[in-house]
Amino acid sequence: MAAVVALTLPSAQQSLFRIIALAASGFQCLLLFLIIQSYQVDLPGFQLVEKVSWITIDFGSWGIFKAEYFVGLDGLSMTLVLLSVIILLLAVIASWTIPKNGKGYFILLLILNGSIIGSFCALDLLLFYVFFEFMLLPMYFLIGIWGGPQREYASMKFFLFTLLGSILILIVIIGLYLSVKDPSDPERLVHSFNMLYMADPSNVIKGSVLDPHSNWMIGLYTARRWSFLLLLAGFGIKLPIVPLHTWLPDAHVEAPTAVSVILAALLLKIGAYGLLRVAYPIFPQEAIQASWLVGILGVISILYGALNALASKDLKRLIAYSSISHMGFVLLGIASGTIEGVTGSIYQLFSHGLISAMLFILAGVLQDRTQDRKIENYSGLVTRMKAYTAFIMVAFFASMGLPGFSGFIAEVMIFFGAFKSHFVNDLLPAWMAVISTLGLFLGAAYYLWTIQRMFLGPFAVKLPEVSLSDLSGREYVLLLPLALLALGGGIFPQPLLDVIHPFAQNLLDVVMKIKPR
Repeated sequence: MAAVVALTLPSAQQSLFRIIALAASGFQCLLLFLIIQSYQVDLPGFQLVEKVSWITIDFGSWGIFKAEYFVGLDGLSMTLVLLSVIILLLAVIASWTIPKNGKGYFILLLILNGSIIGSFCALDLLLFYVFFEFMLLPMYFLIGIWGGPQREYASMKFFLFTLLGSILILIVIIGLYLSVKDPSDPERLVHSFNMLYMADPSNVIKGSVLDPHSNWMIGLYTARRWSFLLLLAGFGIKLPIVPLHTWLPDAHVEAPTAVSVILAALLLKIGAYGLLRVAYPIFPQEAIQASWLVGILGVISILYGALNALASKDLKRLIAYSSISHMGFVLLGIASGTIEGVTGSIYQLFSHGLISAMLFILAGVLQDRTQDRKIENYSGLVTRMKAYTAFIMVAFFASMGLPGFSGFIAEVMIFFGAFKSHFVNDLLPAWMAVISTLGLFLGAAYYLWTIQRMFLGPFAVKLPEVSLSDLSGREYVLLLPLALLALGGGIFPQPLLDVIHPFAQNLLDVVMKIKPR
């Protein structure tokens, strides 16, 4: 709605578009406050559900096509909606100084806002896919128009990779449409996109392509196993999983600060959300069979991302590769099939969202001052930018997973789950958990190396005609809430864990019921 209002205003009103975007984000914060007041943590399942008929087409003997505006919140959705509202508000503030075409920029930002929140709330698979696709164009233009020197290449690469992932997901959606019926109308065949119906095997049409008891084979695997693998690849591009990650460093390096913040803090989480909301509940047996694959992809992502971060000479690229490494921990926790691993993975999504947003804002501060992010060009910044150094120390230590920060809670739970998996369900071998701990060591190495090079020692900047000033008031407004939330999430994690736990338990009840624990 705010984007439509902004569209009707003249382009000359540059300051008005910022105010509209800020007002819309502020209104979201108010709605979130009201939702938190009414959300009951101890209740399993979905709350604040809204269901309205959206598309219904009667094809006669071919059945009825039915899609609904069906939204609701559970522990997974609530956690990510909370993160989204915080990050999207800060992204508007971070965009306050956008120098050109403010109307187009803030309209795209508002569209992206609605798409992200919609994706995390949708319970109709077609509705989810619409929101998922709607994120593609705003991000493409935000990077391609307001990005850095290589913005065209980065935005095109982002577009093509994400489009490929969308096509893979769409193939599975078509298969589910042909295979799932709405049980509310037993007299007629009603094809439904309701995710809750899809997760119930009794609603699968006998003999259909995705019937668990049918003999549909495509090559070496069943159609259901191929469907899970397509979803893993489709959502894995968004996460991203190595080797489907190559679009991410380029997109981060070229994107403006606020877009990098949204990309790292929220868009990557859509990938993990899709696995937890769609792939695992609808294809539980196939998820169990692929646990080893998901786990090894997580380990590879952890180590590959960390090693590339260690070799990076650009601060933004280093942070981008660290995100790939941290999303590897999410995969490892999900693959473990334990309550600790799944809970830790979701907590990691929230924690990494806060910390990565803080890191990219800090990289943007340096970019604004000097138009350069090369680590080798700076030394002794603590002598000129004390507050900036303090915040970057907090962000680095939080990302390392030091005790006292939210990242520590998430990673400890993931490791507990990964080690426990070998003994309680035998989904992951113990060596995966052991090798993945190297990611912690490498994380400490690339962050401490960056601190030593950029902030300690004698002051030196290998750039002509630059003025290094410390943080401004607007930058304090951006960084202080994120630092406090990362610290609060490490000291008082229980409130959010209480929200996450019912979802994690319900998911494992669905997935693990086919395998003795």
